[in-house]
Amino acid sequence: MRKLYGVIGAPIAQSMSPLIHNDAFQQLGYNADYHAFHIEPNKLNAAVDGMRALGVSGFNVTIPHKGAIIPLLDEVDEAACRIGAVNTVVNKNGVLVGYNTDGRGYVEALKEITPLENKNILIIGAGGAARAIFYTLAQEQGVQIDLYNRTSSKSADLIHEFSLNHLAQSISIDKALEKLEDYDLVVQTTSVGMFPHTEDTPLPLKSIKHGAIFSDIIYNPYETKLLKDAKALGAVTQNGVHMFAYQAALAFEHWTGHLPDTDRMKNLVKEQLGGLSC
Repeated sequence: MRKLYGVIGAPIAQSMSPLIHNDAFQQLGYNADYHAFHIEPNKLNAAVDGMRALGVSGFNVTIPHKGAIIPLLDEVDEAACRIGAVNTVVNKNGVLVGYNTDGRGYVEALKEITPLENKNILIIGAGGAARAIFYTLAQEQGVQIDLYNRTSSKSADLIHEFSLNHLAQSISIDKALEKLEDYDLVVQTTSVGMFPHTEDTPLPLKSIKHGAIFSDIIYNPYETKLLKDAKALGAVTQNGVHMFAYQAALAFEHWTGHLPDTDRMKNLVKEQLGGLSC
């Protein structure tokens, strides 16, 4: 019997998840299909009921439903519960279980280029993506993390909520700019610089630490102004394609027990965006 998977969100038409998941099912010989479902917020309850009724084997959850879906599920993984967001649901014999692969996917992508122990880190933003990334990075040994958000109270609240005052602090943009030469890793989690506002940057760069890593969760454009500026100053850079591929691969693993080819996933997205394959 052919299995059904999908992604729910609004908007959803531009999602690349069907492309990479259907390819992975085909490559690994799974008799399965993955579809995108446009679900407005006022239809979320009905959509989850529909997933149950149809016996959907699993699905991804994207904006704006990652938090709202939690009370509609039967079980939620501890990390997803702490983060307050679910992006992956597994149907385990009628029991809907929620997970969050965003944070772990991001960290796995970063580990492609650097170990994370004892890193001095700046995270820009305090929204949904920042929550998952901050929570997951904080599990790495010896890290020190600064959070910069335009609304400083939001980043301070996030640190307090996760009880991470011993390894993190909320800072102003002036302080972030002053400390740029101290950071081993700068993580950009906001929408600043996303298409069509490609000339915007959350942080004007003048000087950075030699060999610093700059990571941006945006993948359209393929290289944001922040990453271009950082690269010009000698940084190693990584865009959002890597996180997207890893979070998708981890979701696929939750559903099937098998990890797909993340390099193939990255290249499919790169080709779709007009970037270079590797």
